[in-house]
Amino acid sequence: MSQAKRPRVGLLATCLMNVFRPNIGFSAVDLLRAAGCEVAVPDSQTCCGQPAYSAGDDELAGRMARQLIEQFEGYDCLVSPSGSCVGTVRKYPQLLAGDAQWAPRAEALAARSFELLSFLVDVRQVDIQARYPGRATYHDSCSGLRQLGVKRQPRELLSKVDGLELTEMEDAEVCCGFGGSFCVKYPKISEKMVDDKLRSIGASGADTLLGGDLGCLMNMAGRLKRIGSKVRVWHTAEVLAGRTDGAAIGEEESR
Repeated sequence: MSQAKRPRVGLLATCLMNVFRPNIGFSAVDLLRAAGCEVAVPDSQTCCGQPAYSAGDDELAGRMARQLIEQFEGYDCLVSPSGSCVGTVRKYPQLLAGDAQWAPRAEALAARSFELLSFLVDVRQVDIQARYPGRATYHDSCSGLRQLGVKRQPRELLSKVDGLELTEMEDAEVCCGFGGSFCVKYPKISEKMVDDKLRSIGASGADTLLGGDLGCLMNMAGRLKRIGSKVRVWHTAEVLAGRTDGAAIGEEESR
């Protein structure tokens, strides 16, 4: 997409972000506007359908996909601060493959849907002006990494943040144990996985944990809080937008 064009971006406000962490949405809007985009948040958007799709309820997932497609067809791009939600939108062509009317529309939307951090780097080539004094480590979420190839982009953006030292943890690409309903269906396995992740975070010496998917961050933040850790947890968009004056993820309920 040409830098000269001012794209109209529809922000997919994820369910978790909308309910638990609106600051991520405000941060995303700030970053997209700074990147030269016109930003809108379609009022009637609902869930992308990921829970239904993951549970095998293709009929319900298909209804939700059609609704979301209608909401975002008028925009140059769909952008969301969640690899898992964008990964689901990218699956719409598969989900609606048997529907002659909707399959082409699903393919068109999937082709112009982007995870926020990859959009900022790969599409808009933004220059970041932010400051965050601290030593951070980064968790690669499964959906963003494996479905969308989001790995280099957040690190490239964070390297431009004044005062931030980024140190890699061991097994940064290993699942944190959240996995949506996985952590509910298999709590003991999930607990072991998040404890392994917390050991890697601790060994890194970081005072801050960053990532690109709120579900993962809430899972790790909750466990960090329960063990009394002082590590603060932020969505990467919050740091890049300079919106870290308030409570970090997991700290809100204790305020």
